[in-house]
Amino acid sequence: MSATTTPRTNVTEREARQVAEAAREQDWRKPSFAKELFLGRFRLDLIHPHPLPEDESVRRGEDFLAKLRAFCETEIDSARIEREARIPDEVVAGLKELGALGMKIDPKYGGLGLTQLYYNKALALVGSVSPAVGALLSAHQSIGVPQPLKMFGTQEQKDAFLPRCARTDISAFLLTEPDVGSDPARLATTAVPDGDDYVLDGVKLWTTNGVVADLLVVMARVPESDGHKGGITAFVVEAAAEGITVEHRNAFMGLRGIENGVTRFHQVRVPAANRIGPEGAGLKIALTTLNTGRLSLPAMCAGAGKWCLKIAREWAAEREQWGKPVALHEAVGSKISFIAATTFALEAVLDLSSQMADEDRNDIRIEAALAKLYGSEMAWLMADELVQIRGGRGYETAESLRARGERPVPAEQILRDLRINRIFEGSTEIMHLLIAREAVDAHLSVAGDLIDPDKSLSDKAKAGANAGVFYAKWLPKLVAGPGQLPTSYGEFRHGVDLSGHLRYVERTARKLARSTFYAMSRWQGRMETKQGFLGRIVDIGAELFAMSAACVRAERLRTRGEHGREAYQLADAFCRQARIRVDELFARLWTNTDDLDRKVVKGVLGGAYTWLEEGIIDPSGEGPWIADATPGPSAHENARRPFGGGDASP
Repeated sequence: MSATTTPRTNVTEREARQVAEAAREQDWRKPSFAKELFLGRFRLDLIHPHPLPEDESVRRGEDFLAKLRAFCETEIDSARIEREARIPDEVVAGLKELGALGMKIDPKYGGLGLTQLYYNKALALVGSVSPAVGALLSAHQSIGVPQPLKMFGTQEQKDAFLPRCARTDISAFLLTEPDVGSDPARLATTAVPDGDDYVLDGVKLWTTNGVVADLLVVMARVPESDGHKGGITAFVVEAAAEGITVEHRNAFMGLRGIENGVTRFHQVRVPAANRIGPEGAGLKIALTTLNTGRLSLPAMCAGAGKWCLKIAREWAAEREQWGKPVALHEAVGSKISFIAATTFALEAVLDLSSQMADEDRNDIRIEAALAKLYGSEMAWLMADELVQIRGGRGYETAESLRARGERPVPAEQILRDLRINRIFEGSTEIMHLLIAREAVDAHLSVAGDLIDPDKSLSDKAKAGANAGVFYAKWLPKLVAGPGQLPTSYGEFRHGVDLSGHLRYVERTARKLARSTFYAMSRWQGRMETKQGFLGRIVDIGAELFAMSAACVRAERLRTRGEHGREAYQLADAFCRQARIRVDELFARLWTNTDDLDRKVVKGVLGGAYTWLEEGIIDPSGEGPWIADATPGPSAHENARRPFGGGDASP
């Protein structure tokens, strides 16, 4: 049986990379702490003293959080959402009444105008009671219609759509297709110009909120033609428009209340006035939107860490084994310490990145990506450890626990719900590559032409001269720094001494930059194929960023008289745990099985090991690996189900 029945868009690896490269922001107009970190420059001054929100934004944010907490406690039944795999209409109606759909939308359009910091606090709060509700609000505001219109929309578009998004309409973002994931160069959905309209045809997969949405942001390819530049382009589309069919509501291992589907467009007419930005700017708009939009995921991951800590503390104090609470047994205690320290660090990374986004003084594209990567990976580990601490009860469902008379703790559910965050909005593997590309941008800017096979000899000679000047200044600075002076960062000594951790970060940042430079010298043009190496480089940077954020947050809490002593203890524990992980990652930079793994993979794909698969029965059903997405009219009943049962389109 063939792998797919869908005609594939033939795109070479080079063409795919060119599309991705054209979509990224090319310039660095503002400083970036994380960018400097990867270059071996520890710019503590960019994050310390910790930036603080304005008093008025705090007042508005806290007022809303109080209302939202009361609503969540009394109106959201998380067990019911899990059981019925639906968010009740009345819950969404209540969220609309609260203004939760417009948390980040300017008040002049009917929104609440919350900062990124308080928007994330709200998502963490909602996500703790129901990750499905958190996903609904996040997809609507972080990647749905409000954010791209805020950044790239015309005044007419803002006037037309933002008031609806703030109070009544759910929005969704449609990029992925059945045969197109993180490789948008192969995007097959088309938007053909026709008079004052575009005509959309294609199929979109995993459309979070797509089943219930009133407004859609759709990415489609405009063919190049006379008067039309063409390229991947973004549109605002009415979900109730003729020719749109939600063909299927998807079901997942977690987030059972999420409204995620398959949407088909057949001859859907969209006014040219609904195009966001110029033709060909769709991917750039999507990636720029995600720079801050990605912070919604680590927000819910930090909230999950807090819940894991609460349950671990309460359970491990209650449960006794061999004459004492299980928390006092070292094997369990180390897990609790990991959850507590990591939760502190995740919130530190989240709050720092969010406040930097609000101040808009720094370029946070790497910080936001690191927060998403690190938050999703660490939250999954914390949930896994919680299940282990709970033992058999961790594997048992909350409904089963309730039925036999015990507290219905949904530990296994949070493990299932969190798993998607390592895939959502850029899988861990894609995030590694995205961050690595940004981390080596300075090198590619000065020396990229040297390894580009399409460049002429004169271009290579010019690049060689520029690289010589850059590296003559840069390399000597990687030899020594404040991290070697025992008195550096002395302001972080208060009972517990955090200064040593910051010196470690400074020294290790220089070591990281030296390792990256050596790898580029060694592999040159093949560097982009060394994904294992690049992933470890990024993971080291993520740990160093988290260590820096944790120390800065601890000092901020100390100076404000908010649990300063305890914060220093947590920061110290986290940094010591992180340093062990960093040292292991460095060891694996050069001592690993990457080359052998590639050989084994070729053997697997070539059928050399099929004998190893004998002795089992595959319970998978029949069917293509990738569903047919050939454009044309839908043969399915429309599964669209707007909340309230009505049609919100004008």
